[in-house]
Amino acid sequence: QVQLVDSGGGAVQAGGSLRLSCSASTRARATAWFRQAPGKEREFVAFINWYDDAMTYYAASVRGRFTVSRDKTSNTAYLQMNNLKPEDTAMYYCAAPTQRPRDASRAREYEYWGQGTQVSVSS
Repeated sequence: QVQLVDSGGGAVQAGGSLRLSCSASTRARATAWFRQAPGKEREFVAFINWYDDAMTYYAASVRGRFTVSRDKTSNTAYLQMNNLKPEDTAMYYCAAPTQRPRDASRAREYEYWGQGTQVSVSS
């Protein structure tokens, strides 16, 4: 069992920055971030594995603006979000799998989820 607590959301203006945190009760194999806006399906945002290669993967819509990282000493993953846009407004969730995902962008690959943290970006 892995318990995840995500935090760091807030309200910012377009062009601003936020850093989300995902604290895990124990080290997971990987951490991913998804987001869900009202009336829309949950969508993949970013991924990082906890192996030495620290492979990362981003959705096209956030590549170049968001950066995912990890801190092994605290079992915490971070999502640094820069140059935020109104279309980034959503509830953001971190997630962890029990096995290395075959497709990191698929929500069904992840068994553990945080409670979510709201990000609101105004124009």
